[in-house]
Amino acid sequence: MSDTTVRLDVLKTYKLYVGGKFPRSESGRVYEVTDSKGQWLANAPLGTRKDTRDAVVAARAAVKGWSGTTAYNRGQVLYRVAEMLQGRREQFTAEVATAEGIGAKKAAALVDAAIDRWVWYAGWTDKFAQIAGGANPVAGPYFNLSTPEPTGVVGVVAPQAGQGFSFLGLVSVIAPAIATGNTVVVAASADAPLPALSLGEVLATSDLPGGVVNLISGRTADIAPTLASHQDVNGLDLTGAVHADGPGSATALEAAAAETLKRVLRPAADPAAADWTVAPGTKRLLSFVETKTVWHPMGI
Repeated sequence: MSDTTVRLDVLKTYKLYVGGKFPRSESGRVYEVTDSKGQWLANAPLGTRKDTRDAVVAARAAVKGWSGTTAYNRGQVLYRVAEMLQGRREQFTAEVATAEGIGAKKAAALVDAAIDRWVWYAGWTDKFAQIAGGANPVAGPYFNLSTPEPTGVVGVVAPQAGQGFSFLGLVSVIAPAIATGNTVVVAASADAPLPALSLGEVLATSDLPGGVVNLISGRTADIAPTLASHQDVNGLDLTGAVHADGPGSATALEAAAAETLKRVLRPAADPAAADWTVAPGTKRLLSFVETKTVWHPMGI
């Protein structure tokens, strides 16, 4: 082959991640993803309401198996995801740097923080019950025990692109929800969906059962309202929702969620100003758990 031969790059075609598989969007349509300077990066699938409903079906089917898994095993699965992210650290660093328009050093630090966050939540899987439940003092010869249980299917509006946090923010909203036994359907950042779609490739080859995490790219205004109004979605994380007018606004989504009595995690007053590098605490970990209280006679 001549040294002057020019070859064409094999450009990657991204797909949705639903039920542990990579389906094309129901619409068959894609949209252009560009970097911070407007340069084309890739085509991402344009997820539709139908894709979102399919993802909810997959998430619901996975609830029983995932919530029934032992806390120790869930921790091992999350730790395995962190191991695989570590193995693809350079890839995610390049994607975050390009998508967010930041330097490689800062991007690497953010990817490292995302990996560390997976490990952190993996360690909480068999410990959060100690702070969310316990034995209650009661009058009478009874044991009264409160234990946390997962809410079920959680719809997530992921943090949007800005300040380099699209990937770290994504990890920070997915990991706590699944650590406590929930399954999730995620509306990825519309402007920077590639790290999320790449995360799906990591999850597909990890020990995480299909359907536990489902990732949809496309217009947030199409995906988020479907999650908010869906009767089989039990909780809604509005972290990435904007405070503005329209069907995809935080206010409109919360109103739609109220129709089906969803548990809702509201966005910060200024989501764009959120600093995802700070210690997360346990708020998100406990946002989508329910408390079951059991009375049992002590006996004689």
